[in-house]
Amino acid sequence: MKKIILLIMLAFSAFLSQAQNATLKAGDTAPDFKLKNVDGKEVSFTSFPKAKGYIVVFTCNKCPYAIGYEQRIIDLDNKFRPQGYPVIAINPNDPEASKADTFEKMQELAKNKKYPFPYLFDAGQKVTDQYGAKRTPHLFIVSKSAKGNVVEYVGAIDNDPEGNNPQKTKYAEDVIASLKSNQKPTITQTKEIGCTVKRKAKA
Repeated sequence: MKKIILLIMLAFSAFLSQAQNATLKAGDTAPDFKLKNVDGKEVSFTSFPKAKGYIVVFTCNKCPYAIGYEQRIIDLDNKFRPQGYPVIAINPNDPEASKADTFEKMQELAKNKKYPFPYLFDAGQKVTDQYGAKRTPHLFIVSKSAKGNVVEYVGAIDNDPEGNNPQKTKYAEDVIASLKSNQKPTITQTKEIGCTVKRKAKA
């Protein structure tokens, strides 16, 4: 009987863990946060009072996919920040599980690559879990509305992880183009492409 109870408790615990980490979807409220940027200052949605929305991207230092998308993320910020949609990058990896993703190495990368956007350290992976980010990169496009900050799109930046297809579908750009025209995006979710989020082994 004790074994059955234990199995039920373990199954319930696993269910709760999965529920807590469920990925946000279009229409959900995007939780605000206050995380430390590589410059030591805290950043949240309210740090951008004139923004119309946000390009929230969970990315990291060493994942080959994150590296492959790095310039495209910079380009997104350079193009859309002046239009009211700044990039906010968050590193979802636990630094004990991924030694390349310590705060100090984040600072080095942001400086070397001249990141024009904040690159935030998610201590304890709390925001990562709130958003349900699974891979690097994992993109969440958020708009401001009368109801607050609303998720409009979740998934990949585009359908060209190798970066060699000039005919690629630019999901992120298409979504923001729709939002700027006061229209709902035709595509609200795609499969995220990247390395899995690195988590510290449980004791």
